[in-house]
Amino acid sequence: MAGQQDVATELPIILVIEDEETIQILVEDALAEGGFEIETVKTGEEAITLLKSGLRPYRAVVTDVNLLGRLDGWEIARAAREIDPHFPVVYMTGGAADKWPALGVPNSILLQKPFAPAQVVAAVSQLLNVGSQQTGPA
Repeated sequence: MAGQQDVATELPIILVIEDEETIQILVEDALAEGGFEIETVKTGEEAITLLKSGLRPYRAVVTDVNLLGRLDGWEIARAAREIDPHFPVVYMTGGAADKWPALGVPNSILLQKPFAPAQVVAAVSQLLNVGSQQTGPA
């Protein structure tokens, strides 16, 4: 019985990259309620360092497009896809939605700000479900 409980406590870890505190809290709360563990950073540099370190088994990235620092959300997603070509990516943006077709990675989801907290959970869940059903190359 104890073994089953251990599995239940291993929540999928989602890396959230957002430099605006109000949105960061909204996304963290929504994902926590949706059954995910969250790790949040404010810059692309921090996010890529964590992803490349391999220290934690991140299952998806939820990133703002425009961030503090040199790297933006488009670059974070490309770095995540270098590690895993099917890595789930959810972008959040207030004004860069028009760049998504050119700069976004394939099979990603873009949420236009303002969005409902439930949309973040739905987007991450949708991408994780697609990933778990993948049987061959996309």
